[in-house]
Amino acid sequence: MESKSDVLQGTLDLMILKTLDTIGAMHGWGIAQRIRQVSEDLLQLNQGTLYPALLRVEQKGWIRSEWKITENNRRAKYYSLTRDGKKRLVDETAEWERFAGFMSRLLEAE
Repeated sequence: MESKSDVLQGTLDLMILKTLDTIGAMHGWGIAQRIRQVSEDLLQLNQGTLYPALLRVEQKGWIRSEWKITENNRRAKYYSLTRDGKKRLVDETAEWERFAGFMSRLLEAE
């Protein structure tokens, strides 16, 4: 049986885009912590899941990255949303809402 924390690729992309839109520029660990916090510990993303997703989303041009110094005086790659990322977030949010509506109707059908 698959774990509840298994996330569809597009869904993780949407979580990353929404997190960066809400919070602003963050490093990968901060993004993972925010998603864990908002999900009330339902999702705990490991590095093997999150960092390939960040790379994929960056290659699509939806986010950009730059090296900065963290509050703990360490170098970390910070990610931020691009203009194309903001447009993608709007489109993906609408698509997710349509899909969630369908799933609700399906699960409530008698």
